[in-house]
Amino acid sequence: MTGAGRFAPSPSGDLHVGNLRTALLAWLLARSSGRRFLMRVEDLDTRTSAEVADRQLTDLAAIGVRWDAPVMWQSNRTAAYRDAIASLESRGLLYECYCSRKDIAQAPTAPHSPPGAYPGTCRDLSESQRAERRLDRSQRPPALRLRTQNSPCTVQDLLHGEYTGLVDDFVVRRGDGVTAYNVAVVIDDHAQGIDQVVRGDDLLASTPRQAYLATLLGYPVPTYAHVPLVLNTAGARLAKRDGAVTIADLGAQPAFRLICDSLGYVATDATDLLQQFDARRIPREPWIYPG
Repeated sequence: MTGAGRFAPSPSGDLHVGNLRTALLAWLLARSSGRRFLMRVEDLDTRTSAEVADRQLTDLAAIGVRWDAPVMWQSNRTAAYRDAIASLESRGLLYECYCSRKDIAQAPTAPHSPPGAYPGTCRDLSESQRAERRLDRSQRPPALRLRTQNSPCTVQDLLHGEYTGLVDDFVVRRGDGVTAYNVAVVIDDHAQGIDQVVRGDDLLASTPRQAYLATLLGYPVPTYAHVPLVLNTAGARLAKRDGAVTIADLGAQPAFRLICDSLGYVATDATDLLQQFDARRIPREPWIYPG
């Protein structure tokens, strides 16, 4: 097998059938294309829990998702992130940013900017202005942002075709010192040899940023497949508050059968589903969870 796909949950809560459906699709797309399948736990956030991560991995195995190497834990990867950020800094590509989320939300942004795009407030501060802010103890600790060209970047997606987004000066390290998601995911995908990224289509808008960063770091850009989300009957994203949506609520087999039905298959287990699977049949519209 060459190349690899992956699933990378954040252990902030138990996986619901929407998460499990995306994981199963990631596994199917990897296996059906002759790729390895790997698992990564994205546990950089302080709200994550090793206990929750263990439950997530158990639930994934219960519906037949298997991986080909030990699980990667982002909390063990701080040295790799530090080295990559230092490399960007040595090239003059980073700058300190003192803006709050409120500052950014209230500032005007360029047309066609991605959600939450940075307006460049701190981009051109002079060294004396930066020094003054560093000395002011009332200032929030600065984040580090990537100095980009604020230009469009196009990625290829299995379901969406060509997708183009404007790449703004996004955060690479938060003010609390934690590596930003858009950076950690690129470094880890490269380290794991991931060349196929399958995830929910709510993350499509951030993908040009990640492709841009991969190119800056000299990494190959993966192929992408952003699959539709699962929604509740009100049309909102499925969440645990919507009732019986986890394996603990439903049981592994009923959850697996529900997911198969949502994809248009009848299968006894993951191996049976893989034999029937056709990537061209992946639904393009959200699945409304019947629960």
